Amino acid sequence: MQMDKFLQIQVNGEPRCAHLGATVAQLLHDLEIRPDRVVVELNLEILERPDFERRPLREGDRVEIISFIGGGSEELND
Repeated sequence: MQMDKFLQIQVNGEPRCAHLGATVAQLLHDLEIRPDRVVVELNLEILERPDFERRPLREGDRVEIISFIGGGSEELND
């Protein structure tokens, strides 16, 4: 019987476990975060969205997830 292996990372300053071999996209999925609504910084590098699927997480990685907050602007009438 093989046990899952985990690695330790930090997400927004908080310690977290991730599966060995997990990608940034898998982390977002596990956190129930829509990738089209965030910017992800991995070890001080801002990732392009296509890289979410390609970038594996490694022991000690520091991930910052910045969410966009919806809203609108109102036109001002003169």
